[in-house]
Amino acid sequence: MHERLSFYVKRDSLLHSLNPLTKLTLAFGLTFAGFLSPWYWTPHIVILLIIIPLSIIGKVQREYFNATLRLILPATSFLFIMQALFQPIGKTIIFQIWFLHVTRESLSFAFANASRIFAMVSSFTLFLLTTHPSELMSDLTRRGLPSQFAYVIISTIQIIPQMQAKAQTIIAAQRSRGLETEGSIFKRIGALVPLVGPLVFGSLVEVEERAIAIEARGFTSTRKKTSLREIRDSGLDKIFRAVLVLIVLAIIALKIWTH
Repeated sequence: MHERLSFYVKRDSLLHSLNPLTKLTLAFGLTFAGFLSPWYWTPHIVILLIIIPLSIIGKVQREYFNATLRLILPATSFLFIMQALFQPIGKTIIFQIWFLHVTRESLSFAFANASRIFAMVSSFTLFLLTTHPSELMSDLTRRGLPSQFAYVIISTIQIIPQMQAKAQTIIAAQRSRGLETEGSIFKRIGALVPLVGPLVFGSLVEVEERAIAIEARGFTSTRKKTSLREIRDSGLDKIFRAVLVLIVLAIIALKIWTH
């Protein structure tokens, strides 16, 4: 199996052809819209009418729905349950579990927060699926962002897929030595113990190797850097970013006005 070091899925689509900063602005814009809009159903509109159609336009709908089922939905469902059970608001009790009172207000509050988190994570999942980390780093540094900050952003984006790839390699090595990694829940928990050590120490070694590689490539040099590949930034990208910023500012103004 080919080990991917990022979530990026290469496709020939309109979404992939957009400038990385445009897609990053879109992700932040959708997040701000979901969190700052005074209307309760805004996150759901963002998910159903914007994010899902964009995943289809970007031809990454299969990867997006896979991430939704495996990561986003379980996390937001857990958040919804915890807030519904432990948020002490409201007086209209719907049902009671031992000493926990679930009210209509707490359910509404939990559903709203879970929807916002769902929209936020979905926005950035779509961004990661359609944006190559190296293109994002090149574009940000070209615009004047210090290389150190760009590296931190890219490292954060890549850390989860890198850990997944390393974990799969370690599991395959442990299986070749006769370790049982499948079966009952207790066997799987037992298999985690010999996995954690190599994963942690291997990650620490990688940090040192990266530091050496960065220094060898003149990462801390103050001279102007050039890129082998030019990142396209069309007039449509600039207009789209400006519109997104105006929409976010309008949502913020509306939020302040309604309060």
